[in-house]
Amino acid sequence: MTPVELRNSKLGPKVVKALERRFFDAWYFSEPQKAVEKAVSLIPKDHLVSWGGSSTVSALGIQERLAREGYNLLDRDKAATPEERAEICRRALLCDTYLTGSNAISEDGQLVNIDGSGTRVAAMIHGPRQVIVVAGMNKIVKTPEDAMLRARTIAAPMNCQRFPDYKTPCNETGSCADCVSQDSICSFFVTTRLCKPAGRIKVILVGKDLGF
Repeated sequence: MTPVELRNSKLGPKVVKALERRFFDAWYFSEPQKAVEKAVSLIPKDHLVSWGGSSTVSALGIQERLAREGYNLLDRDKAATPEERAEICRRALLCDTYLTGSNAISEDGQLVNIDGSGTRVAAMIHGPRQVIVVAGMNKIVKTPEDAMLRARTIAAPMNCQRFPDYKTPCNETGSCADCVSQDSICSFFVTTRLCKPAGRIKVILVGKDLGF
């Protein structure tokens, strides 16, 4: 094992236990493929499945796997118009399984996320029958305060680079400026301190660097 892999193999199970103390279902896998298999195994075949904008979920190919296996999917990226996209996002709030990543996770088991439109964090809070969070070990930080710092100063500026037309300071400089731009992707700050009801949110940690 490399030093990074060794560190992840020690810290990952510790964070899993911290998440479980907060009523999340949680697992750690050193290999991405095993994480994908676990995620798919958690989704009943009759579930309607949707997802938020997650580079981690996309990088692992989970959506493509579900499509190949014939799952019923709500994919906002297939919308023909902005209005249709907005309608799919609304419908996703009542899907059976919602897939997403997390901007940061503290070692004591709290999820921290920042969202521009609110659709992703709204689904995490309430609506879908279950939420499956897949996160690389690069998302793990020491404290909830560190998690917010990571979400604002690392995840958000990197995410914003996906939208070159957005007029925000971080798109110009790569650094958060606490802006109030109309294009800001930092509208909603959500800390998930406890999972209610117990087990609704399932967190799969992967022993690799994934996402922003």
